[in-house]
Amino acid sequence: MGRLFIETLSGPRIFKCRCCKVDFASHDDIVSKDFQGRHGRAYLFRNVVNISLGPIEERQLTSGLHTVNDIHCSSCLQILGWKYEKAYEPSEKYKEGMFILEKERMLKEGWHDVLTVSSP
Repeated sequence: MGRLFIETLSGPRIFKCRCCKVDFASHDDIVSKDFQGRHGRAYLFRNVVNISLGPIEERQLTSGLHTVNDIHCSSCLQILGWKYEKAYEPSEKYKEGMFILEKERMLKEGWHDVLTVSSP
């Protein structure tokens, strides 16, 4: 078995695998935070790294019939969400080639709260 190549993302706000802490996506690649996954809220991303794709299947989702692949963490193999391969409804075509990552499966790194300092 060969070595596993893991890509490290740079930037102030990175999403990571909750199980093994491998980088997945940058906040800058979020298209929408208004999606539903199998286990609650999910985000739509235009680009993700360190994943492997499962087999292609047709799935009836809340927005209609889509052809999708489940996506897995390339390090720990946890299912993270899915990739949209094909959308059948014209209004859903924008999702093709994009990724759903479930919020429950991710950790946030570098998300610092802005503190307000008052002057004496």
